[in-house]
Formats: sequence, structure tokens, C-alpha cells
Amino acid sequence: MKKPQLQLADALGQQSTDKRIDILRRIGEVGSISEAARGAGVSYKAAWQAVDTLGNLAGVALLERLVGGSGGGGARLTPAGYSVLQAADRINKARLDVLQQIETEARGGKVGGGGVVSVPNFSALALRTSMRNQLPCTVHALKPRAGAIRVELRLHDQTRLWSRITRESAELLNLKPGVAVLALCKATAVTMGTAFAPCEGINLLPGSVSRASRAKSGGEVALTLPSGLSVVGFTQQGTILKAGRLGMARVDEAAVALAVTG
Repeated sequence: MKKPQLQLADALGQQSTDKRIDILRRIGEVGSISEAARGAGVSYKAAWQAVDTLGNLAGVALLERLVGGSGGGGARLTPAGYSVLQAADRINKARLDVLQQIETEARGGKVGGGGVVSVPNFSALALRTSMRNQLPCTVHALKPRAGAIRVELRLHDQTRLWSRITRESAELLNLKPGVAVLALCKATAVTMGTAFAPCEGINLLPGSVSRASRAKSGGEVALTLPSGLSVVGFTQQGTILKAGRLGMARVDEAAVALAVTG
């Protein structure tokens, strides 16, 4: 069997300063997953989720369990685990240097022509995902619900959007009011129509149809929200929307994933 190779790019992605790296670093320092979890302010389960996710992305084991001893065992990083931490430090420094330079140039009017410009979220632009709907939001509140967390989000025009995620995910993302996030959703999870009845756990987003397929079997529709953001989804069979008319997007809050880019 071919020996697995360490996939640093996949493990680190675009943001090397996330909670998962912090937890891995703490495990290397204290030799205990439970101690690392306490130090990072997350649950033991969330810490294990972080390590498992990083290990899957890296393609090799980053941690090994130690059994026995006077302390009852513990954990230590593998050489690959230390490689991930070293790479994370170097990538994060380089990333911060580049972003600071670009944002300084943008505020000085040196990016995209002269004059005053709006500084984009460069970290978000680097995000690659199959989810076509990516909406910049701010966390407004977090509300525990049946073992999960309902995250109340606000678009920049204060339109409300809900996401339901696990407690562990909320901990690892370090979500709190005021944090900027991206709300992500597959186009296939969005149902487009003219109107829908309000229902608990369902987001309803009204807007103007900017593009619409005429397929009677259920076509793709793009909706422009009052905020100016665009949402893509599909109509159900027999429903046809026309460009320029009012429409509505319907999406289950459990289908809205969150990403922290800053």
C-alpha cells in the first residue's frame, strides 16, 4: 500500500489561524486533548472534531494517543502534526503581510483606479466551494435549540437570515455577535417561487427575479435581494418565474452553512 503523503494545502486551506490549528498547537504544548480543549474554550468533543477534520484534510495522522503511565495517558503530535503547525505559522505571516499591503493600497486609491474605493473582503474572495450562494453576513445572536445552535445572521441591510449548526461547529468557528461570516448554501437547496407560507426553521427571502429558466419541469432562477446580493435556486415543477417580477427564495436554516474568512 502506498504511504499517504501529508497534504498541507488541504489541511490549512485559506485561513491558517482558525480554532482547529489553535487546538492542535495546544495539544502539542500540554500533551492532553482535554486540557487543550479547556485552554481553547471548547468542549472535548469539539476538540476531537477539530483534530479529526484536520487529519482528514492532511491525509495523515496528526496525533497519536499515549496509553498508561502515571498520568493515565495523553496525546502527542506526530511529525506531520508539527509540520502543519510550522506551515501554518509561515503561511499566516505571509498572508497577513500581503493583505495588509493590499488593503493599504486600496484605502489609498491605488487599486482599481484612482479615487476613494470600497475595500473588499480579500479573504472571502479566496474561498473556493461548490456552494453557489455565498452571502456576507454578521452574527447577530446565538440561540441554543434542541442540542444545536440557531445562529441569527444579518445582511448589510439588516435582512435576517438563520443558520442551524452544531454546538461544536459554533465553538470551533468562535462565533459571537459582531463576527463577520459567509452564509453558504447549495443552489439545489433553495426553492424559488412567488410566495411561501411562513414556517418555523425556514428562511424566506423576497427579491426581484434577475434571471429565470422557462423550463416547466423546474428551472434555475436568480433572485436579487433588496441588499443587492444574489441568490440562485430552482423552481418546482409547474412554477415559472419571469425576469423583472417579484419572487421569493425558500431555504431550510439547516441547509445554511457558515464560514469565517477573517
